[in-house]
Amino acid sequence: MIRDLNKLIRYLAYVLELLVLFMLQETPGLLPSIFGARPVLLFPAVVAIAMLEPEVPALLFGVVGGLFCDFGLSGMLGFHALVLGVLCFFISLVIRTYLQNNMATAILTGVWSIGLVVLAQWFFLYFFQYSYPAYALTHHYLPKYFYTLLFLPLLYLLNRGLSQALGAQEKGTL
Repeated sequence: MIRDLNKLIRYLAYVLELLVLFMLQETPGLLPSIFGARPVLLFPAVVAIAMLEPEVPALLFGVVGGLFCDFGLSGMLGFHALVLGVLCFFISLVIRTYLQNNMATAILTGVWSIGLVVLAQWFFLYFFQYSYPAYALTHHYLPKYFYTLLFLPLLYLLNRGLSQALGAQEKGTL
């Protein structure tokens, strides 16, 4: 009974975190733009959650974070939900099966996974529809990628603390 209550509280806290991060990233002027790019705080958040939760909840939080991104970023509705859902499922599976869950793994996982999402954004939402794709990649998408990566350690530590405080380790999910 206590484990189920802790899981419910933890999942509600994750949803609230995603909602707050969405509002922070979409508030104009709150986070300064660097080289004209603003960070996407939801990417490192869902990666950190996926590292700490089993596969199906990781998939669901990836979809929720992706839907928030779809509402805030330009593009097709459902693109980020699909990409982040599949990516979070894969991250959770790999972390739980093959890797240790620590800060170094979180940073390495964030580097390749957020890189994949940003490259997928550029390729599918920009490359075929607009001119000068190389310019857009180097002057918009890469600064956004590196700026987003700066928030990964903070969000990983926040979610790991939340997960440990609310008992995810009791079932061996860490």
